[in-house]
Amino acid sequence: MNVATRKATPIVGWKSGSCVKASKQQVKKQVSIPAPRYTACRLWKGPKIVCRMPEPDGVMHKLYMERQLPPKVAEVARVQGEDPDRTSLLIEELRDMIYEKGECIPHRVDDDYLIKFLRARFWNVHHSYNLMVRYYAFRESNPEFYENVNPMSLRSLGDDDIISISPYRDQEGRRVICFKFGKWRPSKIPIVDLFRATMLLLEVGSLEPQSQVLGGIGIMDLEGLTLNHAWNLTPAVAQKMLALLATSMPQRTSQIHIVNQGWVFDTVFQIFKPLLTDKMRQRLFFHGTDRASLHKYIDPEALPERYGGTKPEYPYTYWLEHLSRNEKVVDELQQLGYVSEPLVED
Repeated sequence: MNVATRKATPIVGWKSGSCVKASKQQVKKQVSIPAPRYTACRLWKGPKIVCRMPEPDGVMHKLYMERQLPPKVAEVARVQGEDPDRTSLLIEELRDMIYEKGECIPHRVDDDYLIKFLRARFWNVHHSYNLMVRYYAFRESNPEFYENVNPMSLRSLGDDDIISISPYRDQEGRRVICFKFGKWRPSKIPIVDLFRATMLLLEVGSLEPQSQVLGGIGIMDLEGLTLNHAWNLTPAVAQKMLALLATSMPQRTSQIHIVNQGWVFDTVFQIFKPLLTDKMRQRLFFHGTDRASLHKYIDPEALPERYGGTKPEYPYTYWLEHLSRNEKVVDELQQLGYVSEPLVED
């Protein structure tokens, strides 16, 4: 069986993908890992799986899940602590820790799955393990964000231009996602759908080795934000947002850029401020309407015209429809509890 498609055997009597205390014997006995060890991970050259999305201007939106990193990204990975000569050793150490501690029963423990947790925490095994525990605890506490959710049911966030995803990466190779919260109408779209859409984005992003290494960038456009929006942003909601964007997902959010903020934002930000760690604060950048300030961090060539860039905007709806054509993505999401419509034939 290909290393990219190995799956753990469901645990009899346990809820797969849960965060419960189990003995080492219980975990090790019932989580199957029939995988060969890889001693030279630099030689991983699995199939290139690409989801191509033809855009209005002829650009192709490509979702790459190829294991071998491009040279520039591989160098970034090296700086972050990724050493091909030690990769297999650290993966095995993380796997053994899962068995030993028994705090978490992941739905998979194959190499490809564990490596994204290690990359998310710069190859620190203990931090990677703690991230995995938080990830499954978050999922267990919020099953409504993914369980039996059909991604295609989230079309309204694209139709209303609340979320847009560009096929272009920034100058560092990171994906850029725009959230226009001022266009969100709480009476039409429940806040749970915002969480569902964001979690889906992060889950799909974590499938790309390049994104595992580089992380992603979020632009939070707050033009039109009102007190009606603010009433929906309770401390509990704020904690869940930070869990998704900073503490509980195997996908790093490298930077968050706040643009077009007004006085309502000052009120909302007071909810978030006490929850922010120093690291989180370092990833936040406030620009208002100053596009030159934004361009110091993101090249205009990777930005839509709305933010002083050169590119058109690409709706979330379009991205959803074309992801449904990628069998690999559909399979990965189904393992996580999502449901899907039948694949669309090209």
